[in-house]
Amino acid sequence: TASGPNPSLFEHIAWCSLRIVLGFMLSIVVALPLGIAMGLFPRLRALVNPMISFLRPLPSISWVPLAMIWLGAGELQKLAIVFMGSFAAALIYTIEATIKVDPNLIRAAQNLGIGSHQLLSRVLLPAALPNILSGMKVVLAIAWTCVISAEIVGTQVGLGSLIWTSKETSHTAAVLVGMACISSVVLVMDALFD
Repeated sequence: TASGPNPSLFEHIAWCSLRIVLGFMLSIVVALPLGIAMGLFPRLRALVNPMISFLRPLPSISWVPLAMIWLGAGELQKLAIVFMGSFAAALIYTIEATIKVDPNLIRAAQNLGIGSHQLLSRVLLPAALPNILSGMKVVLAIAWTCVISAEIVGTQVGLGSLIWTSKETSHTAAVLVGMACISSVVLVMDALFD
């Protein structure tokens, strides 16, 4: 956690960014292989789709009470909220990108005698990657809404916490600074992602 009772603006930004990067990366690590597999195998897609249809419409704020009950109010809870809020979107974008790969590319590679491992690494992934990356940029924005929801409760450090506590003390300038910091960090992360 932060050093001292009043964290600096830099600490708020650093902790918020760290939570986003870790939760986002964790959702990618799980969603990417599962999404590719679901895109390739319709039976697996039919099996997992009901769960995804249930998770997809849930807003990130709805995960806060459950995460607090299961994980307490520590860092793991905040990571879980970012993960759960971005996982379904990351999975859907990966599935769609995999399904949209031109079947003629796959057939041409199979006709040339390419193995299934090479088909995945040399044809499918390179063809799906641009759409996957476009989707992940949207998921990164979703992760921001998740972390702000997560930081409203049980923490004194993070931009969500800064905005929420400033609201309670009617400190308009601090709220606006927090909002400006979110926009600035998102622009920086978008540039790095590009």
